[in-house]
Amino acid sequence: MTLRVRWIDFDCADPFTVASFWAEATGLRHHPENAPGEDECALMSGVDIAEGGMLFQRVPEGKVAKNRVHLDLQPTDRTRDEEVERLLGLGASLLTDHRQPDGTGWALLADPEGNEFCVERSAAERAATPA
Repeated sequence: MTLRVRWIDFDCADPFTVASFWAEATGLRHHPENAPGEDECALMSGVDIAEGGMLFQRVPEGKVAKNRVHLDLQPTDRTRDEEVERLLGLGASLLTDHRQPDGTGWALLADPEGNEFCVERSAAERAATPA
C-alpha cells in the first residue's frame, strides 16, 4: 500500500494573501472560487481540484513556534540565489542564510505569515558543485 500527498495545508490569518504568495512562488493555480476574505483558499496542481495542491485555512490563533514540518524547495529554472531574491520580492523574509562561499548550502525563508521553508540549490548547481 502506498500513499500520495494530496494536500499540503497551511493554517493562516489571511488565506487569500498567503495563497497568492504561494501561487506566485510555485506556479500553482488559484481555484476559481478563491477570493479575498474567504475562510479557505486552494491552489491546484492540475486542472481538477480532486488532484490536490495547497490548501490555506483561516484560524484564529497566530503562529507561535517554529514549524515542525517545512518544505524544501528546489528551483527548476533559476539558481538558488536568483530564486531567493525572487521570493524576497514576493514578500518572503530571510530567516537564516546557510549559503556558503563555495556555492553549497541553503536559505531558510518565511512566507508572509511566518511559515518556514528552505530554498536549496537547483539540480544544475548540484551537478556543477560538490555537495
